[in-house]
Amino acid sequence: MEIEGGCYCGALRYKASGDPLMKIQCHCRECQYVSGGGPNYSMALPSDGFEYTRGEPRGFTRSDLENPVTREFCGECGTQIRSLAPALPGASIIKVGTLDDPAAFEGPQVAIFTCDQQPFHEIPEGLPSFDRTPG
Repeated sequence: MEIEGGCYCGALRYKASGDPLMKIQCHCRECQYVSGGGPNYSMALPSDGFEYTRGEPRGFTRSDLENPVTREFCGECGTQIRSLAPALPGASIIKVGTLDDPAAFEGPQVAIFTCDQQPFHEIPEGLPSFDRTPG
């Protein structure tokens, strides 16, 4: 798979290639913050196939969590592009909304962190779901 994408204002662009490691619908509380309240749709691809082609991201890593995720975003418009998670070394977790063609996502394979799911979050019938992450 080869994809391209970028932020809302266009200051930050990327391209990525490789087979998706997973396609997720995440309901964790942290993702609710960055998504505006809903689940966060992301696709993990190998980091060695990811590169920024325009601009440099800013990053944020919480200092109060054990094994925090680093979130990269556009310093101009604030669009979050990707996350780097210690639990997934070598993976770039790319936000589906930043893809030039979001339809390339084709939908999640799994819903995770449903322990934080809100009453208004919908999970497609039959989608494997986990309170946290699958073991």
